[in-house]
Amino acid sequence: MPLLLKILLASFLSGVVSLLGGIALLGRAEWVRKFSIHFVTFAAGALLAAAFLDLLPEAFALPDASAETLFGYVLGGMLLFFLLERTILKFHAHHHGDDPEHHHASPILVQVADTAHNFIDGIVLAVAFLVDPALGIVTTAAVGAHELPQEIGDFSVMLHHGYRRRTILGVNVLSSLASLLGAFLAYLSRSFIEPYLPVLLALAAGHFIYIAAVDLIPEVSAKTRPDRISHVIGLLLLGVLVVWILGRFLE
Repeated sequence: MPLLLKILLASFLSGVVSLLGGIALLGRAEWVRKFSIHFVTFAAGALLAAAFLDLLPEAFALPDASAETLFGYVLGGMLLFFLLERTILKFHAHHHGDDPEHHHASPILVQVADTAHNFIDGIVLAVAFLVDPALGIVTTAAVGAHELPQEIGDFSVMLHHGYRRRTILGVNVLSSLASLLGAFLAYLSRSFIEPYLPVLLALAAGHFIYIAAVDLIPEVSAKTRPDRISHVIGLLLLGVLVVWILGRFLE
């Protein structure tokens, strides 16, 4: 299968997985809200594992990779995404259930932020596939795990504002296409970006670490009852284990 087709297929599949959470919310809102924190916890583990067990080792294995430089770009990736999230993506939100304080953003702004985020995810997927298709598959799994609770949050905001179910689904499908666009443009630019693949992988790792450590884990900590701590730890470790097994299997 041509590399471009693999990249576009992976981007499409990660978008489909993310939409499944939102579609489930439209049909079984109570059930999805009850278990959404489980998806968030699993996604945090998957993102951390993809960053530390796959993206960074691949970055260090590439020619001209310097530990000091790459760790600097990991930090840069975290800081860059912090700035993006507080400016362009400041209305982006993961699932927040029925907490009214998280319903202040208008659906239009949420979708603009979500579209930008999907575009970035598409670039990350393309970069991973350009390095190694196996790394691309692992990255796709991590992105899909993260996008699932994100879409639940986006659907929730639009439902809260009274949008019709058909409109919500259509808007989110269009937003998910931004991932395909980002992946396609990154592939077209491959001759330019290939010399910078170690740097781009380090930035992607910083991106994943930031999402897990700043967005997802604090949300899990805030919403987990003391008697469910072991349950949450198990799901976090499961996310790590699934990505680790997938990576070793593909090797």
